[in-house]
Amino acid sequence: MMKVLKGFMLLAAYGTLSVVLSGCIISDALDKLFGEGKKEEVDPIPLATYFDGPKVRPGVALGISVTAVGSANSSQKQYFVDADGYISMELIGQVKCDGMTLVGLQKKLEAAYKEYYLKPHVTVTFIYQPGQNMVSPWGTVTVLGEVGRPGPVDVPPTMDLRLTRALQQAGGVNAIGNKRNVQVTRCDKDGKQTKTKVNLVEIGEEGRPDKDMLLKAGDVVWVPVSIW
Repeated sequence: MMKVLKGFMLLAAYGTLSVVLSGCIISDALDKLFGEGKKEEVDPIPLATYFDGPKVRPGVALGISVTAVGSANSSQKQYFVDADGYISMELIGQVKCDGMTLVGLQKKLEAAYKEYYLKPHVTVTFIYQPGQNMVSPWGTVTVLGEVGRPGPVDVPPTMDLRLTRALQQAGGVNAIGNKRNVQVTRCDKDGKQTKTKVNLVEIGEEGRPDKDMLLKAGDVVWVPVSIW
Protein backbone atom coordinates (compact mmCIF):
# COMPACT_ATOMS: atom_id res chain seq x y z
CA MET A 1 0.00 0.00 0.00
CA MET A 2 2.79 2.45 0.88
CA LYS A 3 4.37 1.74 -2.51
CA VAL A 4 1.12 2.60 -4.29
CA LEU A 5 0.66 5.83 -2.29
CA LYS A 6 4.22 6.92 -3.04
CA GLY A 7 3.61 6.26 -6.71
CA PHE A 8 0.51 8.46 -6.86
CA MET A 9 2.26 11.19 -4.85
CA LEU A 10 5.08 11.18 -7.35
CA LEU A 11 2.67 11.46 -10.27
CA ALA A 12 0.82 14.30 -8.53
CA ALA A 13 4.07 16.21 -8.07
CA TYR A 14 4.41 16.25 -11.82
CA GLY A 15 0.75 16.96 -12.52
CA THR A 16 1.46 19.53 -15.23
CA LEU A 17 3.63 17.10 -17.11
CA SER A 18 1.12 14.29 -16.80
CA VAL A 19 -1.46 16.30 -18.75
CA VAL A 20 0.59 16.05 -21.91
CA LEU A 21 1.48 12.40 -21.48
CA SER A 22 -0.46 9.88 -23.55
CA GLY A 23 -2.40 7.09 -21.92
CA CYS A 24 0.16 4.47 -22.92
CA ILE A 25 3.05 6.48 -21.49
CA ILE A 26 1.21 6.90 -18.17
CA SER A 27 0.51 3.20 -18.19
CA ASP A 28 4.20 2.46 -18.74
CA ALA A 29 5.12 4.81 -15.90
CA LEU A 30 2.69 3.10 -13.54
CA ASP A 31 4.02 -0.32 -14.58
CA LYS A 32 7.55 0.76 -13.72
CA LEU A 33 6.47 2.28 -10.41
CA PHE A 34 4.45 -0.70 -9.30
CA GLY A 35 6.85 -3.34 -10.66
CA GLU A 36 4.51 -4.84 -13.26
CA GLY A 37 6.84 -4.48 -16.25
CA LYS A 38 5.82 -4.31 -19.87
CA LYS A 39 4.77 -7.59 -21.47
CA GLU A 40 6.45 -8.47 -24.74
CA GLU A 41 4.45 -9.85 -27.63
CA VAL A 42 5.62 -13.28 -28.71
CA ASP A 43 5.56 -14.32 -32.35
CA PRO A 44 3.54 -17.56 -32.44
CA ILE A 45 5.53 -18.84 -35.40
CA PRO A 46 8.91 -20.42 -34.53
CA LEU A 47 11.98 -19.82 -36.62
CA ALA A 48 11.91 -21.86 -39.80
CA THR A 49 14.93 -24.06 -40.47
CA TYR A 50 16.75 -23.93 -43.78
CA PHE A 51 16.81 -27.37 -45.43
CA ASP A 52 19.83 -28.12 -47.61
CA GLY A 53 18.69 -31.37 -49.18
CA PRO A 54 18.02 -34.97 -48.20
CA LYS A 55 20.67 -36.37 -45.85
CA VAL A 56 21.02 -39.25 -43.43
CA ARG A 57 19.62 -38.33 -40.02
CA PRO A 58 18.32 -40.13 -36.91
CA GLY A 59 15.15 -42.12 -37.61
CA VAL A 60 15.81 -42.52 -41.34
CA ALA A 61 15.66 -46.02 -42.84
CA LEU A 62 18.40 -47.03 -45.26
CA GLY A 63 18.63 -49.85 -47.77
CA ILE A 64 22.26 -51.03 -48.02
CA SER A 65 23.89 -53.82 -50.00
CA VAL A 66 27.58 -54.82 -49.96
CA THR A 67 29.21 -56.91 -52.68
CA ALA A 68 32.80 -57.82 -53.52
CA VAL A 69 34.69 -58.98 -56.60
CA GLY A 70 33.94 -62.64 -57.30
CA SER A 71 31.13 -62.89 -54.78
CA ALA A 72 27.45 -63.31 -55.41
CA ASN A 73 25.28 -60.23 -55.38
CA SER A 74 24.26 -59.34 -51.86
CA SER A 75 20.62 -58.64 -51.17
CA GLN A 76 19.70 -55.24 -49.82
CA LYS A 77 19.13 -55.02 -46.08
CA GLN A 78 17.28 -52.36 -44.13
CA TYR A 79 18.99 -50.35 -41.42
CA PHE A 80 17.60 -47.64 -39.13
CA VAL A 81 19.76 -44.72 -38.06
CA ASP A 82 19.66 -44.58 -34.26
CA ALA A 83 19.14 -41.49 -32.11
CA ASP A 84 22.90 -40.84 -32.00
CA GLY A 85 23.25 -41.00 -35.79
CA TYR A 86 24.78 -44.48 -36.10
CA ILE A 87 23.97 -47.66 -38.02
CA SER A 88 25.24 -51.08 -37.01
CA MET A 89 26.82 -52.98 -39.93
CA GLU A 90 28.07 -56.55 -40.20
CA LEU A 91 31.85 -56.94 -39.70
CA ILE A 92 32.62 -53.23 -39.34
CA GLY A 93 30.22 -52.51 -36.45
CA GLN A 94 28.95 -49.02 -35.58
CA VAL A 95 29.19 -46.40 -38.34
CA LYS A 96 28.54 -42.70 -37.75
CA CYS A 97 26.43 -41.35 -40.61
CA ASP A 98 24.33 -38.46 -39.29
CA GLY A 99 24.34 -35.54 -41.73
CA MET A 100 25.94 -37.48 -44.58
CA THR A 101 24.70 -37.74 -48.15
CA LEU A 102 24.05 -41.15 -49.67
CA VAL A 103 27.16 -40.85 -51.83
CA GLY A 104 29.27 -39.85 -48.85
CA LEU A 105 28.03 -42.78 -46.77
CA GLN A 106 28.58 -45.16 -49.68
CA LYS A 107 32.24 -44.12 -49.98
CA LYS A 108 32.73 -44.36 -46.22
CA LEU A 109 31.35 -47.89 -46.13
CA GLU A 110 33.41 -49.01 -49.13
CA ALA A 111 36.57 -47.74 -47.43
CA ALA A 112 35.66 -49.62 -44.23
CA TYR A 113 34.90 -52.88 -46.04
CA LYS A 114 38.24 -52.90 -47.90
CA GLU A 115 39.66 -54.57 -44.81
CA TYR A 116 37.38 -57.56 -45.42
CA TYR A 117 36.56 -57.61 -49.14
CA LEU A 118 38.46 -57.16 -52.39
CA LYS A 119 37.15 -54.07 -54.16
CA PRO A 120 33.87 -53.86 -52.22
CA HIS A 121 30.92 -52.16 -53.87
CA VAL A 122 28.26 -50.57 -51.68
CA THR A 123 24.88 -49.19 -52.67
CA VAL A 124 22.86 -47.01 -50.30
CA THR A 125 19.29 -45.82 -50.80
CA PHE A 126 16.63 -44.21 -48.67
CA ILE A 127 13.64 -46.33 -47.66
CA TYR A 128 10.50 -44.38 -46.87
CA GLN A 129 6.92 -45.51 -46.41
CA PRO A 130 4.38 -42.94 -45.18
CA GLY A 131 2.64 -43.90 -41.99
CA GLN A 132 5.31 -46.44 -40.96
CA ASN A 133 6.95 -44.28 -38.27
CA MET A 134 9.80 -43.47 -40.61
CA VAL A 135 11.51 -40.10 -40.80
CA SER A 136 11.33 -38.51 -44.23
CA PRO A 137 14.85 -37.86 -45.63
CA TRP A 138 13.27 -35.06 -47.65
CA GLY A 139 12.43 -33.13 -44.50
CA THR A 140 9.26 -31.91 -42.87
CA VAL A 141 6.94 -28.92 -42.82
CA THR A 142 5.62 -27.72 -39.47
CA VAL A 143 1.90 -26.94 -39.34
CA LEU A 144 0.67 -24.98 -36.32
CA GLY A 145 -2.37 -23.05 -35.18
CA GLU A 146 -6.01 -23.96 -35.74
CA VAL A 147 -5.64 -27.40 -37.31
CA GLY A 148 -6.72 -30.86 -36.19
CA ARG A 149 -3.23 -32.26 -35.55
CA PRO A 150 -0.55 -29.58 -35.17
CA GLY A 151 2.98 -30.78 -35.77
CA PRO A 152 5.36 -31.94 -38.50
CA VAL A 153 4.18 -33.14 -41.91
CA ASP A 154 6.60 -35.22 -43.99
CA VAL A 155 7.67 -33.99 -47.40
CA PRO A 156 7.24 -36.85 -49.93
CA PRO A 157 10.07 -38.06 -52.20
CA THR A 158 8.42 -36.26 -55.11
CA MET A 159 8.89 -32.94 -53.24
CA ASP A 160 5.43 -31.80 -54.42
CA LEU A 161 3.81 -30.99 -51.07
CA ARG A 162 1.24 -28.24 -51.61
CA LEU A 163 -0.20 -26.13 -48.80
CA THR A 164 -3.69 -27.63 -49.02
CA ARG A 165 -2.23 -31.14 -48.87
CA ALA A 166 -0.13 -30.32 -45.82
CA LEU A 167 -3.17 -28.88 -44.04
CA GLN A 168 -5.19 -31.97 -44.95
CA GLN A 169 -2.49 -34.22 -43.46
CA ALA A 170 -2.52 -32.05 -40.32
CA GLY A 171 -6.21 -32.79 -39.79
CA GLY A 172 -7.64 -29.85 -41.73
CA VAL A 173 -8.41 -26.30 -40.61
CA ASN A 174 -10.62 -26.06 -37.50
CA ALA A 175 -13.99 -24.28 -37.50
CA ILE A 176 -12.42 -21.20 -35.90
CA GLY A 177 -9.40 -21.17 -38.20
CA ASN A 178 -8.92 -18.24 -40.54
CA LYS A 179 -8.81 -19.75 -44.03
CA ARG A 180 -8.32 -16.37 -45.66
CA ASN A 181 -5.07 -15.53 -43.89
CA VAL A 182 -2.86 -18.64 -43.65
CA GLN A 183 0.79 -17.68 -43.18
CA VAL A 184 3.80 -19.56 -44.53
CA THR A 185 7.23 -18.68 -43.12
CA ARG A 186 10.34 -19.71 -45.05
CA CYS A 187 14.01 -19.35 -44.18
CA ASP A 188 16.75 -19.19 -46.82
CA LYS A 189 20.34 -20.40 -46.47
CA ASP A 190 21.43 -16.99 -45.17
CA GLY A 191 18.86 -17.07 -42.37
CA LYS A 192 16.56 -14.49 -43.97
CA GLN A 193 12.86 -15.13 -43.41
CA THR A 194 10.01 -14.44 -45.78
CA LYS A 195 6.33 -14.65 -44.82
CA THR A 196 3.62 -15.32 -47.39
CA LYS A 197 -0.14 -14.98 -46.88
CA VAL A 198 -2.33 -17.53 -48.63
CA ASN A 199 -6.12 -17.33 -49.04
CA LEU A 200 -7.54 -20.86 -49.05
CA VAL A 201 -11.02 -19.57 -49.90
CA GLU A 202 -9.64 -18.05 -53.08
CA ILE A 203 -8.07 -21.37 -54.03
CA GLY A 204 -11.32 -23.29 -53.49
CA GLU A 205 -14.13 -20.94 -54.43
CA GLU A 206 -12.37 -19.34 -57.38
CA GLY A 207 -10.66 -22.51 -58.55
CA ARG A 208 -7.12 -21.12 -58.36
CA PRO A 209 -4.75 -24.07 -57.96
CA ASP A 210 -1.93 -21.73 -58.96
CA LYS A 211 -2.40 -20.03 -55.58
CA ASP A 212 -1.85 -23.34 -53.76
CA MET A 213 1.70 -22.71 -52.54
CA LEU A 214 4.36 -25.36 -53.09
CA LEU A 215 5.99 -25.94 -49.72
CA LYS A 216 9.62 -26.69 -48.98
CA ALA A 217 11.16 -28.62 -46.12
CA GLY A 218 11.65 -26.32 -43.15
CA ASP A 219 8.59 -24.17 -43.91
CA VAL A 220 6.30 -23.26 -41.02
CA VAL A 221 2.56 -22.98 -41.69
CA TRP A 222 0.47 -20.95 -39.24
CA VAL A 223 -3.35 -20.95 -39.25
CA PRO A 224 -4.59 -18.08 -37.05
CA VAL A 225 -7.92 -17.76 -35.29
CA SER A 226 -10.64 -16.10 -37.36
CA ILE A 227 -11.71 -12.75 -35.92
CA TRP A 228 -15.19 -12.88 -37.41
